[in-house]
Amino acid sequence: MRQPVPPPHRTFARTMRAEATKAENLLWQALRGKRLEGLKFKRQVPLDGYILDFVCFETRLIVEVDGGQHSESARDAVRDRHFQNRGFKTLRVWNDEVERNLNGVCLTILHEAKARMETE
Repeated sequence: MRQPVPPPHRTFARTMRAEATKAENLLWQALRGKRLEGLKFKRQVPLDGYILDFVCFETRLIVEVDGGQHSESARDAVRDRHFQNRGFKTLRVWNDEVERNLNGVCLTILHEAKARMETE
């Protein structure tokens, strides 16, 4: 699935990794190194002109950690449809939910990932 990434997108993704929010850092600590039931997640991945917060290519699951600016965002809906058409599922979680209930968020991600593995 590798595809060329324009240098500006690669640079922006690196910057996003370096300047991650508290919620993104918390979730990354739970997902990195196959810590969630052996699933391999990557963070701040440039794909198709977008930067994905977290993605598991094995299950084609995208996890976006959002703040209030994403509430009912038309741009997010367009993006989600784009990736849905490519066979991905986008799971959106709120920053405060990750900070207050990391275990619950991880269980939701795991449940969705397992459901996607069963349908393949």
